[in-house]
Amino acid sequence: MPAYTLQVPTEDNLVISGAVARRLLSAGDGDAALLYLALLQRKGGAAPEELQKDLGWPADRLQRAEGVLLSVGLLGRPAVPAELEPPARERPEYTRDDVTTILERDDRFAGLTAEVDKKLGKKLNTSDLQILVGLYDYVGLPAEVIFLLVCHCAERITAAYGPGRRPTLRQIEKEGYRWAKLGLLDLDRASAYLKQYAARQGQIPRLMELLGLGDRRPSPSEERYLLNWLEMGFPPETIELAYDKTVLKCRELKWSYLNGILRHWHEKNLHTLQEVQSEEAPKGQTGGGQDGDLSWMKQYL
Repeated sequence: MPAYTLQVPTEDNLVISGAVARRLLSAGDGDAALLYLALLQRKGGAAPEELQKDLGWPADRLQRAEGVLLSVGLLGRPAVPAELEPPARERPEYTRDDVTTILERDDRFAGLTAEVDKKLGKKLNTSDLQILVGLYDYVGLPAEVIFLLVCHCAERITAAYGPGRRPTLRQIEKEGYRWAKLGLLDLDRASAYLKQYAARQGQIPRLMELLGLGDRRPSPSEERYLLNWLEMGFPPETIELAYDKTVLKCRELKWSYLNGILRHWHEKNLHTLQEVQSEEAPKGQTGGGQDGDLSWMKQYL
């Protein structure tokens, strides 16, 4: 059977890197690949309505493909419209009457509070309800997104401190503001984020081991570093290379130094081990690399 031959027009070519091609192939999703090509055709950015027109897709199909591209690190999170960006100031002080009014007029919010009661194993008091009203009425998170948020916070606290521990509403509120800033303002985006989060959590034990920290749970600060590196798009083998360079230079693990190396690579769009080694190899070589001049590290220390 003859092999396929790709017919490539010479005019107005679109070029993707090998790293991007590998990520698209690993996703195994045709819609995600088509969406990436549509974005590339539009020079990397377009409104959802424009993409729907280009591809002939309904909104739900576009959102699902967006979620896949997010999960493999090929799509930046959309900017949050100014009117939806949570203001820097604190939420307004909702009175008991305000809470009662919203509970009486909005069945979705009333249903949410009942489910949160069950999830947290307690009856929400007025202060708790004021926080939920703030997320719902002031920040603008839909009821279904808030419930996902509560479940996410509960799972994190249980994982960190064991069964029986529950998050406070203040902790949930803080994470809710972060979700809003990330643009997780609908169920599809929130679900895609949680899928990404679960995948990254699954990689943390391996990262702890390769950093020589054994099988213990990371501290909150350590976890923030690890998740941030994974969110940047670094696979474990690249993080291990940065760790090796850190230990050679500092004689021990220094989180800020290791983080500086990875941030530097990220700024240069180098993420895979092959990309880093090709960039850092001396002329005439294709791997290994040298430490070279690390004076650029001073800005991170």
